[in-house]
Amino acid sequence: MNGGSLAAGHLAAALTILVWSVTYISTKVLLASYQPIEILFTRFFLGFCVLSLVCRSRIHFRPWREERLYMAAGLAGVTLYFLFENMALVYSQASNVGMIVAAAPMLTAIAARLFLREERIGLFFWVGFACAMAGIALISFAGAAELSLNPLGDLLAFCGALSWAFYSVFTKKLSAFGEPAAAETRHIFFYGLLFMAPAMYAMDFRLGLARLADPVNLANLLFLGVLASALCFATWGFAVHRIGAVRTAAYIYAGPVVTVACAAAVLGEHITGTAAAGMALTMAGLFISQWLPQLLGRRS
Repeated sequence: MNGGSLAAGHLAAALTILVWSVTYISTKVLLASYQPIEILFTRFFLGFCVLSLVCRSRIHFRPWREERLYMAAGLAGVTLYFLFENMALVYSQASNVGMIVAAAPMLTAIAARLFLREERIGLFFWVGFACAMAGIALISFAGAAELSLNPLGDLLAFCGALSWAFYSVFTKKLSAFGEPAAAETRHIFFYGLLFMAPAMYAMDFRLGLARLADPVNLANLLFLGVLASALCFATWGFAVHRIGAVRTAAYIYAGPVVTVACAAAVLGEHITGTAAAGMALTMAGLFISQWLPQLLGRRS
């Protein structure tokens, strides 16, 4: 694969994480009017509709051996990941959940090694992982008065990170079919919405279209549905196809850094010295795992 294609993959991953890191602001605003399951369904339904307009064709269902990969990706990356994360936040501290979910690159590397034989885990990945996790720990717990564990909440957060690891592996396998990113993402969203139906029933979902009359609700749902879901899931899949599941997942390290920066810029939150040190460590970890091996390889 040529350098231009690799650069495009890195750029797509970076831009995706940039958008996903600020979705918490929209979600936090919407929680005043919506239940988590209502936000989840609405954003992915909007994303599915937008992708359907882009594709302008029906979903191309494949033989079972191929179709089950789309089903697995929809279940893992859309339904389970977001449900586990939302439920984890009910039982555990946000700092705990952020730390555990940020371990997704490690879980992705292990899953990719088991199921994608071409994905190798090098020393630089583990050094970068250790550095990034130390930084994320500083960011996550910088404002916490005390550290506490909640077995149920922390287990749910771990299940969310594991779900995302498998989603990355499934999307890498889907690249063999050569389907355009928008069509592939719509296909995945179809199953994600389908598997979401039992949770909608159990969690007392209500449509409540009158809430869309509020321009704040409408703007935030459009941001989550069109940009954060339709576009960013497609660009994430594009990145996985170009640079692999492991290298794409490593960009998750940058999420807490962008979140802290956006909270300071948009919400006026103060960045403490501990958080700043954590941001520096996290970005150093990302550099070590992603770019240092290439730089040393070029010089050798």
